[in-house]
Amino acid sequence: MKTDVIRLLPDSVANQIAAGEVIQRPASVLKELVENAVDAGATEIRVFVKDAGRTLLQVTDNGCGMSETDARMAFERHATSKISDAADLFSLSTMGFRGEALPSICAISEVEVLTGTGEEGTAGTRLVIRGSRVETQEPCAHMRGTSMSVRDLFFNVPARRKFLKSDSVELSNLMREFERLALVNNHIRMSIDTGSRRIDLRATTLKQRIHDIWKNNLNMQLVPVNVDTSLIRIEGFVSRPEFARRRNPLQFLIVNGRNMRHPYFHKAVMSCFEGLIAADTQPCYFLKFSVDPSTIDVNIHPTKNEIKFEYEQQIWPILVAAVKAALGKYAAVPSIDFDTDVVPVAPLHPGESPDAPALDISADYNPFTQPDVFETPRGMPGQVYEPSRRKERPAARGWENLYRDFMQQQSEGAPAPPAPEPLLPEEDASLPALCLQSGLKYIITVTREGVVVIDQHRAHVKVLYENCMRELSRQEGVSQRVMFPESIELDAARQAALAAVTADLSRLGFELEYDEERLWRITAVPGMLKGADPKDVVMRILDSVCEFSADYGADGAPAESMLSRAALLMARAAAIKGGRRLAEGEMEHLVGELFSLPDPSLTPDGHRVYALLTSDAIAGMLP
Repeated sequence: MKTDVIRLLPDSVANQIAAGEVIQRPASVLKELVENAVDAGATEIRVFVKDAGRTLLQVTDNGCGMSETDARMAFERHATSKISDAADLFSLSTMGFRGEALPSICAISEVEVLTGTGEEGTAGTRLVIRGSRVETQEPCAHMRGTSMSVRDLFFNVPARRKFLKSDSVELSNLMREFERLALVNNHIRMSIDTGSRRIDLRATTLKQRIHDIWKNNLNMQLVPVNVDTSLIRIEGFVSRPEFARRRNPLQFLIVNGRNMRHPYFHKAVMSCFEGLIAADTQPCYFLKFSVDPSTIDVNIHPTKNEIKFEYEQQIWPILVAAVKAALGKYAAVPSIDFDTDVVPVAPLHPGESPDAPALDISADYNPFTQPDVFETPRGMPGQVYEPSRRKERPAARGWENLYRDFMQQQSEGAPAPPAPEPLLPEEDASLPALCLQSGLKYIITVTREGVVVIDQHRAHVKVLYENCMRELSRQEGVSQRVMFPESIELDAARQAALAAVTADLSRLGFELEYDEERLWRITAVPGMLKGADPKDVVMRILDSVCEFSADYGADGAPAESMLSRAALLMARAAAIKGGRRLAEGEMEHLVGELFSLPDPSLTPDGHRVYALLTSDAIAGMLP
């Protein structure tokens, strides 16, 4: 048996192992460097990105800077100026404290540091470290502050570099991280330059910073939350219930200047909106907590985004009460338009009384003698039905009348009608004798095998999806110009997502133009989107790109699954919905289209389209 096999790992290997937890992608580097700049007391932070952080990610600040010795020591493992003993962990006022981020970054990249304290008679320092090995350290001229450049990220860890996504996806993650950091540090001027786009955010209030980042008049949709107790102070904003979102809600919890994920407090906020918003929507919220540092523990996760509260059960009712009070005070009261002209009203003189309104009543009017007026239900997308008027409904034609008419046509030598195409697979082929609608949601038809119950929305989704995928494979997509282009204002993350899928949106039939007002305009839409909201469909596609970034390879080319998801989103938007009354011809057409597909039983996302109630099952119900 071998002995003495345990050995101490070299610092370079230990740093690479630590980097696996702390540095996951370029956005992780951005977070660590910006937080260091905040801890240095910077009032201005500038970020420059090249190739989505693969080639270069540079953060420059005007903080306190570092001396020659500090610049070298900062890259030693567990070297930090934030704490000196374990007790300091419970009184943290800084973002960083472990001394792991910089050693982890320099272990997997080339880092160049230019720093200076700005003190008279002292020079700055230039330091170059590659793969944890110091290559250069020399004096240089540098003003107060630090500029840190990270190049060739993961150059010596090819497996990690291989699993980075396309530039557009990584850039989208960078922009989201920048937004989180900019929101927390609204008192600092922050800018980012990606080469194709530059954002400059001035130091301002929290509400103005929210507007500067996300635009779209978001600040007009928010109501303030403010409560101060001996245990916690909560301030920030929540959105009015009518502005709840079905996708991409902006939800941020901040404690002592640090972003955090906390499902317990998220549930507390959501409970305040129960009964006020639809079940499939969520509100936006931006809430800052200020608590005694000794009552929280931020040292439970390498990224320091998960935080444990000592008094979280006591904070719950305070948070719920604060949000409910804000909604009750601001959101439940209708707004008053002070710009509307006042309607003049003549005042009454003493002794006068207002005249009673005159009612013009016709004694000859009888609503039951009027003709029955009804509107034929709207057709399938692409069909138009005009309103019609009649005095009585035609009598239903029974099977005996249909049979008599058929025999009369035969005796007169009329050609027999052509055999219908099968609506079910061959072994089960039979023409439905009749189509009925149940609950304005299901189509019921009868076949030789029994009764078929079809979900009309899922059936139409299936048909539209298959038609769209067939057009894509044949390059036969139809695009229609719109008379009034829709405008879309995108945040930085969706801008990056749009850059990745512009060509694919064109394949689907969308055409977008960028105007001088820095807005995207939808000038053409796919032919299948009649009656649907093209802006909503485009936003859903961009959200899908951001969410499913794994579908993008290193070359930036999207997999076919992206087009498949986009086709499904378009089909859902254009399909008839439950609650819509269908004419008999519409139902027959939809059933025929559905059962002409190779596999009509399931939607693209795996939901059942129809259910078959066999004769045996019916017999079992009626013994």
